[in-house]
Amino acid sequence: MMQYRFITPNRVGKWYRSLADAQRSAMAIGAGFLCPAGSFTPYRGTVLELRDSGRS
Repeated sequence: MMQYRFITPNRVGKWYRSLADAQRSAMAIGAGFLCPAGSFTPYRGTVLELRDSGRS
């Protein structure tokens, strides 16, 4: 299963199980914002990090 988090030059977000959850929480660390229509806009310098948490 993929996990997602946003990283800014000054902060690192928590890992989330869905991209939508990570996007909703991104504003708390200053990584971006969700517009009322639901699309996510990252701030300059924000990086989306992914990892596979699946077991082999």
